[in-house]
Amino acid sequence: MFEQIPLQRPPTPLLDRIDTPEQLRRLDADQLPEIAEQLRAFLLYSVGQTGGHFGAGLGVIELTIALHYCLNTPDDHLIWDVGHQCYPHKILTGRREQMFSMRQQDGLAPFPRRAESHYDAFGTGHSSTSVSAALGMALADRLQGNTHRAVAVIGDGAMTAGMAFEALNHAGHTGADLLVILNDNDMSISHNEGGLATYLAKNLKQRTDTNVAAPLFEALEFAYTGPVDGHDFTALLPALQRVLGAKGPQFLHIVTRKGKGFAPAEADPVGYHAITKIEPVAKPSPPAKAKFANIFGRWICDQASTDSRLVAITPAMREGSDLIEFSTRFAERYFDVAIAEQHALTLAAGLACGGMKPVVAIYSTFLQRAYDQLVHDIAIQQLDVLLTLDRAGLVGEDGSTHAGLFDIACLRTLPDMLIMTPADEQELRDLLYTGYMHPGPAAVRYPRGGGPGLVPGNAMTAIALGQSRTLRDGSRAALLNFGPLLPQAQAVAQALNLTLVDMRFVKPLDESRIAELAASHRLLVTLEDHAVQGGAGSAVAEYLQTAGLRAGLLCLGVPDRWIEHASRTEQLLECGLSADQIVRRIEERLDA
Repeated sequence: MFEQIPLQRPPTPLLDRIDTPEQLRRLDADQLPEIAEQLRAFLLYSVGQTGGHFGAGLGVIELTIALHYCLNTPDDHLIWDVGHQCYPHKILTGRREQMFSMRQQDGLAPFPRRAESHYDAFGTGHSSTSVSAALGMALADRLQGNTHRAVAVIGDGAMTAGMAFEALNHAGHTGADLLVILNDNDMSISHNEGGLATYLAKNLKQRTDTNVAAPLFEALEFAYTGPVDGHDFTALLPALQRVLGAKGPQFLHIVTRKGKGFAPAEADPVGYHAITKIEPVAKPSPPAKAKFANIFGRWICDQASTDSRLVAITPAMREGSDLIEFSTRFAERYFDVAIAEQHALTLAAGLACGGMKPVVAIYSTFLQRAYDQLVHDIAIQQLDVLLTLDRAGLVGEDGSTHAGLFDIACLRTLPDMLIMTPADEQELRDLLYTGYMHPGPAAVRYPRGGGPGLVPGNAMTAIALGQSRTLRDGSRAALLNFGPLLPQAQAVAQALNLTLVDMRFVKPLDESRIAELAASHRLLVTLEDHAVQGGAGSAVAEYLQTAGLRAGLLCLGVPDRWIEHASRTEQLLECGLSADQIVRRIEERLDA
């Protein structure tokens, strides 16, 4: 058991001999515990050097070794769901020394990525996709006469999503040679919620007697095996070999511990889901300023204390969305639906029909999964639901799978949808209140991390719908800012003597102000932390065309390509969105 993260690279002589799973398979089975010990030590050290996902990888050390030992990877397909647990897999598949580039620009991705290695059978940034993907691969092999095995490793948190059960339901019907491994550690990012978690917990208590989990999966036409100790090679290897040798859909239920082998992570699996880089010498840090999520967390508690109709819903993002205090103070009005974004939105619709005022706290990238429910169950019925979209825009080291770059484009096509883009902490609080008081569907999008550091007051002030605020009067060009890039916009406006307008609303637009600016300036420049295609700039362009207004227009945002993992500063540079780059781009357009 490790008590602390090593600051010096630990000796790992046996692990150092393993650059491919083929080399691992040459070892005797009694050497695997030593490999596990060294792999756990190396993972602790490497993640300490880079930061990244932590507890989930520690929990699957033995499972990862056993899978590569028993499978013929990469010919056999091994799919991890979700990618939080893939670091040991990367270490064993030729990327050990690259681990020190994890989550850095041009370095290893924090999730499985097909373009990175042929051992990464499927890219997984979001959860609950593995069974569908593995089934597709198994069917493709059957149709082509191949004998490869397809294995999906899915956590009990990811198993809460409806998509996983849709795939299980179909897989049993196909009779495909598919192995689904349930990695049961009673955890998602935080503790699991719901009936499935209770069901599996009962099974673990009765594991020596009647197996109560088997009927559920056998009813779906899977042959069930388990539960098996996922940290005991003497139990794990025979179980794996048995199910891999069987025909048809197989279900192997293993039990692991998140953070296994590192005492602090075992004691606090939520806190050690991910860690930041460990500095060898502690550096004095500036006073922490509130993140946008913290502003939301404070606002929703303040609002709930004045309105008993407010209910909060989140799809397993209590900590990330900062609903911790709310979940304690207003427990009867707090609903963690697990990883079930579609259900979250239709649940909100039902609550709204019942006279409550739901607030759905969801990451922008996860809202994409529930777009149909947003359209049919909320928007068409014009129900009073507030969506708070955390992690909107570029998110830095988590990369393209977690970036929230498409929500404006998705939302603004929906009639009567209110879309707001706060630029600072006070504006976030005011726009949250504005959206809450609006009698219909509304969305507030805000980025990961913090803003300029304003400390909002206690008051809640509704802003007139569509009303912008002019921060600076200038000449030649007017800069229309949508959201958190306001500091860059202010520096650019000062450097070029531009008019600067904080738009605040994407829908409805402040059309009268845009018309005034178009008449008095040579160029309008829109700035947003969102994809240029379909974003706020597109909305301005559509208005100018519809109104027949002649004005030059330059739309600045995230270009039409995937922006890979790097620091947020590096990503902004790649997109041409630093202050200096924006100055040059505007000057070039004005000169032209």
